[in-house]
Amino acid sequence: MTPQSDEDEVWRQIVASFNEKAEDASADQPWPDRENVTEEPRPGAANGSAGAHDGADDDRDGARDTARDTARDDDAGEGPDEADGRTAPVAVSEDDDHYVPPPPPPLPQADAITRASWLALFGGPAYLLLAALLDWPRDGWIVFAAVAAFIAGFVVLVVRMGDGPPTDSGWDDGAVV
Repeated sequence: MTPQSDEDEVWRQIVASFNEKAEDASADQPWPDRENVTEEPRPGAANGSAGAHDGADDDRDGARDTARDTARDDDAGEGPDEADGRTAPVAVSEDDDHYVPPPPPPLPQADAITRASWLALFGGPAYLLLAALLDWPRDGWIVFAAVAAFIAGFVVLVVRMGDGPPTDSGWDDGAVV
């Protein structure tokens, strides 16, 4: 038999048994007792052993069991019993232990030339847009001034970007290849 025919036979068996009811697997292999959990572990308990109730102190003190049951009800999101015997739901508080980044540093103050460049960059096209929408005068020299302001603002901002090394870096540029 070739490997391909073995694979085809397995697929035929899978398809043929698709609608059959599955056998009860627990009859062959019992569930181990260590997998049975009687109570959810407490949030701060290591390995879930601190919150497990094994019944060893049932005959010692009934007050401890009552306190444990009340705490268990509170953890489950239910409050103490009301006068009519019902339990009232309690809002479970969110954990407030999360990272809060520090406030960002303030923006640096721009000098007059930088502010004028930004104004020219956005002011020229804004005037042309408003002039077209509101029927303001669009003489040739006004359009030229708006376009020239846009171009000049862009050029000044690009030239002043300063993509060179910082002035306080000294004579050593590090490893330059």
